[in-house]
Amino acid sequence: MPIVRAIQESRADFVCFLCTGPDPETGRAGSEVQIEGKGNLIKADPKDERPTLPNIPTQCGLSAEQFELRRVPSDDLDAIHAVCRVALDDLRRRHPGARIVADYTGGTKSMSAALVLAAIEAEGVELQLVTGNRVDLVRVRDGAETAAPANIEAIRLERRMQPYLNAWERHAYAEAEAGLKALANPLNATLRGRLNRARDLSAAFAAWDAFGHAVARERLQVYAPRLPEDWKPLFGALSGLTDNDPLKRQAAQLLDLYRNAERRFAQGRHDDGVARLYRLLEWTAQWALEKHCQVKTGDLPADWAPDIAPNREGKRQAGLFVAWRLVAERTPGPLADWHASRRETMLDHLQARNASILAHGFAPVAAATGRHFLDWLSGDFLTALLAETAAVGIRQLPPQLPTRCV
Repeated sequence: MPIVRAIQESRADFVCFLCTGPDPETGRAGSEVQIEGKGNLIKADPKDERPTLPNIPTQCGLSAEQFELRRVPSDDLDAIHAVCRVALDDLRRRHPGARIVADYTGGTKSMSAALVLAAIEAEGVELQLVTGNRVDLVRVRDGAETAAPANIEAIRLERRMQPYLNAWERHAYAEAEAGLKALANPLNATLRGRLNRARDLSAAFAAWDAFGHAVARERLQVYAPRLPEDWKPLFGALSGLTDNDPLKRQAAQLLDLYRNAERRFAQGRHDDGVARLYRLLEWTAQWALEKHCQVKTGDLPADWAPDIAPNREGKRQAGLFVAWRLVAERTPGPLADWHASRRETMLDHLQARNASILAHGFAPVAAATGRHFLDWLSGDFLTALLAETAAVGIRQLPPQLPTRCV
């Protein structure tokens, strides 16, 4: 009766019945007999002595062209799910634009579970259940059955969002942003807000990961009052990264670049990571010279670098090695001391960078080589850099960007 009621209330033009075939061990007929059997073969009430009703298509007035039967095993969830997926795909292909309703009232527990899963995964398929007032824990009261839609919008949205939210674990925020933008907006306002929040947060960290700090700050500020406590240090980092004082802003950017390199190594992008570490070393020397001596390595005074020939624009420019030599010779403090004791080791690590396919070589950086470079900089170098940046108000390494969307 619940299946008959489901067909009648939906006024289906076509019905696909999912039925069990004969039991392979006993040969006993499965539920397919209720669709294809002849004569009276269904009891109106389980207590009746003999069947008094014809098969379900006859009760529903379905012609032979209005229904089909697909057989499934009784308790093989994987196999049933596969049949359901194929059935739904076929129906959408054969009946484009049709309203498709999956009713999971009848069948074994495995059949209902498989159909629910297949319907959630399928695009544009509605889920339905026949229910009503119950006389006990076994069945709905006869005559009280009615078909009701099953609310699966939240389940469906979470399942579709999850692969993109998982991308956060790899710091793949741009991937998450693109995937979430492609999802259809839910009808429910709360769910729509959940999706939009995930989109905005993904976009914010995608911008941050691409050095778009002002964009990241603007997007995150909207959600600031409702973000978790352990995210609050991110706003302190963004404050430094967008500060109006160039020396303070660049100090924050140096430390942010180190975190950016960490993310590249976490993604297995060792050449990208090494390229960022090289830039970190180069930029640190440039920043230290500007901070202590107010000179730029892109246009050095003649008396600072008489051994450097001017370029065609008349400027004397210092590369990384010369810049660090000048830091050691012309500036006081921890960075000069660090270079004096670490110069040879730095040259060894930079040689690995120079051999990279992204620099002057022809082979990718080995994972162990890149990781060794990162670990080396995480020691005395960061200590010396933080001692220097503290003088302009940047006193600690910023937190790494989150790996979970909230």
